[in-house]
Amino acid sequence: MLYPLRFKPIYQYRLWGGNKLKEILGKNDAPDMTGESWEISGIPDNTSVVKEGFLEGNDLQELIEVYMGDLVGDSVYERHGTDFPLLFKLIDAHDVLSVQVHPDDKLAAERHQAFGKTEMWHVIQSDPGSVIYSGFNRATNRDEFMQHVAEKRIAELLNAEPANPGDTFFIPAGRVHATGAGILFAEIQQTSDLTYRIFDWNRLEKNGRPRTLHTDLAVDAIDFNHYSNYRTPSNPVLNRSTELVKCPYFTTNMIWMNRPVERDYMDIDSFVVYMCLEGSFLLNYGGEIPLLLKKGKTVLLPALFKDVVLEPREESRVLEAYCEYAH
Repeated sequence: MLYPLRFKPIYQYRLWGGNKLKEILGKNDAPDMTGESWEISGIPDNTSVVKEGFLEGNDLQELIEVYMGDLVGDSVYERHGTDFPLLFKLIDAHDVLSVQVHPDDKLAAERHQAFGKTEMWHVIQSDPGSVIYSGFNRATNRDEFMQHVAEKRIAELLNAEPANPGDTFFIPAGRVHATGAGILFAEIQQTSDLTYRIFDWNRLEKNGRPRTLHTDLAVDAIDFNHYSNYRTPSNPVLNRSTELVKCPYFTTNMIWMNRPVERDYMDIDSFVVYMCLEGSFLLNYGGEIPLLLKKGKTVLLPALFKDVVLEPREESRVLEAYCEYAH
């Protein structure tokens, strides 16, 4: 019998990492300078492993091979087979991240036989003055962009947005972006580790060498258009599930609650992932003993569970994400 699955976090050291995963989200086993906690991952060589229950020790791919649509949903299984389609992370950007871009599905398939990378960020905590770089502050083109890169003036073209707790940023493939310093956020993305690094603020690696850049690869992937709004508007309603992002790869909602919230997934042929960002709640499912999920923890609800109740122990904020494919 399947049950809601919690996985061992996969901690990733990063040059720009800090200690907020430990200090704010209670991940006490995270080493210093942990930049990313991969909460649920199907990336080869970084596949999530179940941490408890009778499936403890099994990895995500093994589970999909056995449970197929019961775990991920028939529509997800038909499209992706044993590959888990999304990657869920918690990220501590103590320092500014590199300016980068991700290819779309078409370019990623041509170059790397892989999926592209569309993602979203939701800010959990930020230091005063923190910014997110997303897109360009005016229309530009390939030649002007390459000139700015060559002269190390790329920052002059970047659009900077204040990053406040509760802000959401949708980053489609092709959008140049970077996270400024001092931001703790959740990231939901396609299962892809394809990143073209364009500029790294003249930083050096531990060995004293500059970080590898991929500007020649990046330039074919970039959307040079200018958009009027790079922020994703959201107005969460208390004790409701409120949509933040809906795209071909995932739907993400915010559940802000101070009393029990019932969720009915009869119309969703997908697993559901909850990321608890604030507070704690009991997940009531299938008549079993409820599962407690605390701040900083993530759980995967198998697709076969269609009716659940989220019962907060205090005011809580939870990201709810699933796949919803057009027929």
